[in-house]
Amino acid sequence: MKHITFYFDVISPYAYLAFENLPEALQGISYEVTYKPVLFAGLLKHHGQLGPAEIPSKREWTYRQVQWLAHKLGVELQLPAAHPFNPLALMRLAVATNYTGLPNRYVVEKLFRHVWLGGLDAAAEQRFVALKIDLKLVAEPNSAEVKSLLKTHTDSAIRQGVFGVPILEVDGKLFFGLDALPMLAAYLKQDQWFGDSVWDDVLKIPVGTSRL
Repeated sequence: MKHITFYFDVISPYAYLAFENLPEALQGISYEVTYKPVLFAGLLKHHGQLGPAEIPSKREWTYRQVQWLAHKLGVELQLPAAHPFNPLALMRLAVATNYTGLPNRYVVEKLFRHVWLGGLDAAAEQRFVALKIDLKLVAEPNSAEVKSLLKTHTDSAIRQGVFGVPILEVDGKLFFGLDALPMLAAYLKQDQWFGDSVWDDVLKIPVGTSRL
Protein backbone atom coordinates (compact mmCIF):
# COMPACT_ATOMS: atom_id res chain seq x y z
CA MET A 1 0.00 0.00 0.00
CA LYS A 2 1.36 3.39 -1.02
CA HIS A 3 1.22 6.41 1.26
CA ILE A 4 0.18 9.78 -0.17
CA THR A 5 0.65 13.15 1.52
CA PHE A 6 -1.98 15.62 0.31
CA TYR A 7 -0.82 19.22 0.84
CA PHE A 8 -3.77 21.61 0.85
CA ASP A 9 -5.11 25.04 1.70
CA VAL A 10 -8.88 25.51 1.58
CA ILE A 11 -8.46 28.77 -0.33
CA SER A 12 -7.67 26.76 -3.48
CA PRO A 13 -10.61 25.59 -5.62
CA TYR A 14 -8.24 23.20 -7.41
CA ALA A 15 -7.36 21.62 -4.07
CA TYR A 16 -11.07 21.22 -3.34
CA LEU A 17 -11.72 19.56 -6.69
CA ALA A 18 -8.69 17.28 -6.29
CA PHE A 19 -9.90 16.28 -2.83
CA GLU A 20 -13.38 15.43 -4.09
CA ASN A 21 -12.09 13.64 -7.21
CA LEU A 22 -9.31 11.64 -5.53
CA PRO A 23 -11.34 8.50 -4.68
CA GLU A 24 -12.57 8.21 -8.27
CA ALA A 25 -9.19 9.02 -9.79
CA LEU A 26 -7.48 6.31 -7.72
CA GLN A 27 -10.27 3.75 -7.81
CA GLY A 28 -8.98 0.20 -7.53
CA ILE A 29 -5.59 1.29 -6.14
CA SER A 30 -4.48 0.46 -2.61
CA TYR A 31 -3.34 3.64 -0.85
CA GLU A 32 -3.63 5.71 2.31
CA VAL A 33 -3.62 9.48 2.61
CA THR A 34 -2.27 11.96 5.13
CA TYR A 35 -3.84 15.40 4.74
CA LYS A 36 -1.33 18.11 5.60
CA PRO A 37 -2.59 21.71 5.98
CA VAL A 38 -0.21 24.40 4.77
CA LEU A 39 -0.53 28.11 4.10
CA PHE A 40 -0.62 28.77 0.37
CA ALA A 41 0.38 32.38 1.05
CA GLY A 42 3.49 31.13 2.85
CA LEU A 43 4.46 28.98 -0.15
CA LEU A 44 3.93 31.91 -2.52
CA LYS A 45 5.99 34.25 -0.35
CA HIS A 46 8.87 31.79 -0.14
CA HIS A 47 8.98 31.25 -3.90
CA GLY A 48 8.35 34.92 -4.78
CA GLN A 49 5.10 34.28 -6.61
CA LEU A 50 1.67 35.85 -6.89
CA GLY A 51 -1.42 33.71 -6.39
CA PRO A 52 -3.81 33.16 -9.33
CA ALA A 53 -6.37 35.49 -7.73
CA GLU A 54 -3.78 38.27 -7.44
CA ILE A 55 -3.51 38.65 -11.23
CA PRO A 56 -6.83 40.14 -12.45
CA SER A 57 -7.12 38.37 -15.81
CA LYS A 58 -5.90 35.07 -14.34
CA ARG A 59 -8.37 35.46 -11.49
CA GLU A 60 -11.26 35.71 -13.95
CA TRP A 61 -10.05 32.67 -15.87
CA THR A 62 -9.54 30.64 -12.70
CA TYR A 63 -13.13 31.14 -11.56
CA ARG A 64 -14.51 30.26 -14.98
CA GLN A 65 -12.29 27.20 -15.32
CA VAL A 66 -12.95 25.72 -11.88
CA GLN A 67 -16.70 25.95 -12.45
CA TRP A 68 -16.28 24.17 -15.78
CA LEU A 69 -14.06 21.51 -14.20
CA ALA A 70 -16.59 20.97 -11.41
CA HIS A 71 -19.32 20.59 -14.03
CA LYS A 72 -17.19 18.14 -16.02
CA LEU A 73 -16.28 16.08 -12.94
CA GLY A 74 -19.80 16.11 -11.49
CA VAL A 75 -18.59 17.86 -8.33
CA GLU A 76 -20.81 20.46 -6.70
CA LEU A 77 -19.10 23.85 -6.43
CA GLN A 78 -20.29 27.38 -5.83
CA LEU A 79 -17.84 30.26 -5.59
CA PRO A 80 -17.75 31.85 -2.13
CA ALA A 81 -19.21 35.32 -1.64
CA ALA A 82 -15.70 36.82 -1.75
CA HIS A 83 -12.40 35.39 -2.93
CA PRO A 84 -9.57 35.48 -2.14
CA PHE A 85 -10.21 35.62 1.60
CA ASN A 86 -7.96 35.04 4.58
CA PRO A 87 -8.02 31.25 5.23
CA LEU A 88 -5.76 31.38 8.30
CA ALA A 89 -8.53 30.75 10.85
CA LEU A 90 -9.84 27.76 8.89
CA MET A 91 -6.37 26.27 8.45
CA ARG A 92 -5.68 26.62 12.16
CA LEU A 93 -9.00 24.92 12.79
CA ALA A 94 -7.84 21.99 10.64
CA VAL A 95 -4.68 21.68 12.72
CA ALA A 96 -6.60 21.93 15.99
CA THR A 97 -8.59 18.74 15.30
CA ASN A 98 -5.61 16.43 15.80
CA TYR A 99 -2.69 16.34 18.24
CA THR A 100 -0.24 16.01 15.35
CA GLY A 101 -1.96 18.76 13.38
CA LEU A 102 -3.03 16.34 10.66
CA PRO A 103 -6.82 16.34 10.16
CA ASN A 104 -8.71 13.29 8.90
CA ARG A 105 -10.69 13.19 5.66
CA TYR A 106 -13.97 14.02 7.41
CA VAL A 107 -12.51 17.26 8.80
CA VAL A 108 -10.92 18.24 5.50
CA GLU A 109 -14.22 17.61 3.72
CA LYS A 110 -16.05 19.82 6.22
CA LEU A 111 -13.56 22.64 5.72
CA PHE A 112 -13.54 22.47 1.92
CA ARG A 113 -17.31 22.34 1.70
CA HIS A 114 -17.58 25.24 4.15
CA VAL A 115 -15.76 27.31 1.53
CA TRP A 116 -16.87 25.87 -1.80
CA LEU A 117 -20.54 24.99 -1.27
CA GLY A 118 -23.42 27.43 -0.87
CA GLY A 119 -21.81 30.60 -2.21
CA LEU A 120 -21.49 32.03 1.30
CA ASP A 121 -18.85 34.14 3.02
CA ALA A 122 -16.09 31.67 3.89
CA ALA A 123 -14.62 34.04 6.49
CA ALA A 124 -17.87 34.96 8.27
CA GLU A 125 -17.45 34.83 12.03
CA GLN A 126 -20.84 33.21 12.76
CA ARG A 127 -20.16 30.42 10.25
CA PHE A 128 -16.71 29.89 11.72
CA VAL A 129 -18.12 29.57 15.24
CA ALA A 130 -20.70 27.02 14.04
CA LEU A 131 -17.98 25.02 12.27
CA LYS A 132 -15.77 25.14 15.35
CA ILE A 133 -18.59 23.69 17.45
CA ASP A 134 -19.30 21.00 14.86
CA LEU A 135 -15.72 19.73 14.77
CA LYS A 136 -14.10 17.93 17.68
CA LEU A 137 -11.09 20.02 18.64
CA VAL A 138 -8.15 18.85 20.74
CA ALA A 139 -6.63 22.33 21.00
CA GLU A 140 -7.62 25.97 20.82
CA PRO A 141 -7.17 27.17 17.20
CA ASN A 142 -5.43 30.37 18.30
CA SER A 143 -3.08 28.65 20.73
CA ALA A 144 0.68 28.94 20.32
CA GLU A 145 0.84 25.17 19.80
CA VAL A 146 -1.56 25.22 16.84
CA LYS A 147 0.10 28.26 15.27
CA SER A 148 3.47 26.56 15.58
CA LEU A 149 2.22 23.30 14.05
CA LEU A 150 0.77 25.06 11.02
CA LYS A 151 4.02 26.96 10.49
CA THR A 152 5.97 23.71 10.90
CA HIS A 153 3.79 21.98 8.29
CA THR A 154 4.32 24.86 5.86
CA ASP A 155 8.07 25.06 6.45
CA SER A 156 8.40 21.29 6.10
CA ALA A 157 6.45 21.39 2.84
CA ILE A 158 8.78 24.05 1.47
CA ARG A 159 11.79 21.88 2.33
CA GLN A 160 10.13 19.02 0.43
CA GLY A 161 9.89 21.26 -2.64
CA VAL A 162 6.18 22.02 -2.35
CA PHE A 163 5.43 25.21 -4.29
CA GLY A 164 1.64 25.27 -4.51
CA VAL A 165 -1.58 23.44 -3.69
CA PRO A 166 -2.77 20.87 -4.21
CA ILE A 167 0.39 18.80 -4.26
CA LEU A 168 0.29 15.08 -3.63
CA GLU A 169 3.57 13.46 -2.59
CA VAL A 170 4.37 9.77 -2.79
CA ASP A 171 7.82 8.15 -2.64
CA GLY A 172 9.38 11.61 -2.69
CA LYS A 173 7.69 12.48 -5.99
CA LEU A 174 5.47 15.56 -6.17
CA PHE A 175 2.31 15.61 -8.30
CA PHE A 176 0.92 19.14 -8.68
CA GLY A 177 -2.66 20.08 -9.36
CA LEU A 178 -5.97 18.49 -10.16
CA ASP A 179 -4.77 17.58 -13.65
CA ALA A 180 -1.91 15.53 -12.18
CA LEU A 181 -4.26 12.93 -10.68
CA PRO A 182 -4.15 10.68 -13.80
CA MET A 183 -0.34 10.86 -13.69
CA LEU A 184 -0.38 9.94 -10.00
CA ALA A 185 -2.69 7.02 -10.72
CA ALA A 186 -0.35 5.81 -13.45
CA TYR A 187 2.59 5.94 -11.05
CA LEU A 188 0.72 4.00 -8.40
CA LYS A 189 -0.16 1.40 -11.05
CA GLN A 190 3.58 1.09 -11.84
CA ASP A 191 3.36 2.49 -15.36
CA GLN A 192 6.57 1.68 -17.24
CA TRP A 193 7.16 5.36 -18.05
CA PHE A 194 8.21 5.90 -14.45
CA GLY A 195 10.72 3.06 -14.73
CA ASP A 196 12.72 5.02 -17.29
CA SER A 197 14.92 8.01 -16.49
CA VAL A 198 12.48 10.72 -17.61
CA TRP A 199 11.57 11.83 -14.08
CA ASP A 200 15.17 12.62 -13.10
CA ASP A 201 16.44 13.64 -16.52
CA VAL A 202 14.64 16.98 -16.27
CA LEU A 203 17.12 17.95 -13.55
CA LYS A 204 19.89 17.92 -16.14
CA ILE A 205 18.30 20.56 -18.36
CA PRO A 206 20.31 23.81 -18.01
CA VAL A 207 18.63 27.17 -17.49
CA GLY A 208 18.93 29.08 -20.76
CA THR A 209 18.08 32.53 -19.41
CA SER A 210 16.65 34.17 -16.31
CA ARG A 211 14.75 37.40 -15.64
CA LEU A 212 16.28 37.68 -12.16
